[in-house]
Amino acid sequence: MKMPSELYVCVYAREFPAQALLRLRPELSEKPCVVFEGEAPQQTVCALNARARLLGLRPGMTKVEVDTFEGVTVLDRSLCTEDAVRTILLECAGCFSPRIEDRSVNGIFVCVLDASGTESLFGPPAMLAKQLRQRLRAIGVSASITVSSNLHASICLARGLRGGIPIQVVRRGDEAKGLSGLPLSVLDMSETQEETFRAWGIRTVGALSSLPETSLISRLGQDGKRLLQLARGERPHLLQPIDVPFVLEEEADLDFPLDDLESLLFGLSTMLEQLILRAKSRVYALASITITLHLEGGGSHERTVNPRVPTNDKQLWLKLLHLNLQGHPPQASILKVHLHAEPGATNKVQLGLFSPQLPEPGRLDVTLARIAAIVGEGNVGQAVLDDTRRVDDFHVEPFAIVCTELLPFTATERLCLRTLRPAERTTVEVHLGRPYEFYFRSRRYGVERAYGPWLSGGDWWNEAIWGNEQWDVVARSADSSFLACRLARDFVQNEWHVAGLYD
Repeated sequence: MKMPSELYVCVYAREFPAQALLRLRPELSEKPCVVFEGEAPQQTVCALNARARLLGLRPGMTKVEVDTFEGVTVLDRSLCTEDAVRTILLECAGCFSPRIEDRSVNGIFVCVLDASGTESLFGPPAMLAKQLRQRLRAIGVSASITVSSNLHASICLARGLRGGIPIQVVRRGDEAKGLSGLPLSVLDMSETQEETFRAWGIRTVGALSSLPETSLISRLGQDGKRLLQLARGERPHLLQPIDVPFVLEEEADLDFPLDDLESLLFGLSTMLEQLILRAKSRVYALASITITLHLEGGGSHERTVNPRVPTNDKQLWLKLLHLNLQGHPPQASILKVHLHAEPGATNKVQLGLFSPQLPEPGRLDVTLARIAAIVGEGNVGQAVLDDTRRVDDFHVEPFAIVCTELLPFTATERLCLRTLRPAERTTVEVHLGRPYEFYFRSRRYGVERAYGPWLSGGDWWNEAIWGNEQWDVVARSADSSFLACRLARDFVQNEWHVAGLYD
């Protein structure tokens, strides 16, 4: 069997510190923004967006120099945010190939995909690169994509892309030609080596590739051989793939403490869009969302929303989160928001040709959330009887989808107790402490079998503790009428009642 030829796709995102901070802030997309790193007063610009670059701002500027420009938004670098966004980008790239190597360095996101044998899934390399770039744009990151049969050549080509060209595909054997016009800075060389080549009059990769290998090695050693292989697109490399976990999380720092939940929804909308987009790329829906609000003073406020069925309806999630936070508001101002979602299988509903359409599950979720906000979460759900003989003991459980699989048929007959409300008063004749005869609905019944007694009543602090005695009896009247019922004796009032009938 013929092995597929090597094919590498490089994803190269410049100004990564700025892109990581701005991807969840669409309101800043049309404003000049710079990112500072370092400690005051020695802060310098480490990244900026295109608007700031058009304004004349450059990396390395100090705070004083930036202040001379009007309308510039200043942000502080967040390594935590960069790590989170890097994981998201690697997970996104994993949708196109399971073999990925992360080569990010110096505030630039770089990863390489092994795309060998993917043409049957994504088409030619140019189509794969286009789809990958569109997916990254949807996540909120702009990146250059290069495709080559050599890993190092694809990285060097990505470093040299200029003039608004987002994608470049180099055919096998044309690596040296594609690299020839690029400056020496695209190669992995030190400043000293670059100065040496400039002193020799060599300023492009093509000029370096034309040097004789023996003479170059005699002057620079093995580094000369390595640089010559890079310039010719012949440098070998053993891909070191990493395992990227699929975790649906988004986090955003707020510019100032926030008290208004309505304003919080604008930020949540963008974060939910990203979670839904990433879930859809894996053919999932969001089954639950946990929102964690980091508050002033070091506290946190966490709430979890679980709809009846997994869904990717952003408006439904916003409504459910809003109602949940309204019923359980945070006790301090909000500084940071973190969302964690659990994926679930997409909902499949089989409709009948003539059957009416079922109600939308989302509308039921919103209705239940509104009711819970009024009466409390513990008072909304389904009533479940407790396994006890105390009268009317039950608890409330949240609504849940029960298994629809058919249970195996059993021929065992089971009795069902139909409680009488109110219980009907009766007269009972007792022999040796057990019911012997009783009257019910103008008939006299003789007890054939009696089971009990079971004591029930109040709690240990109540005067009526164990103030009720219950018997399950099987009785028959003079005309052979059969009756199975529950008799209850109230010791406090010294009365007998028929509490229920067995069907």
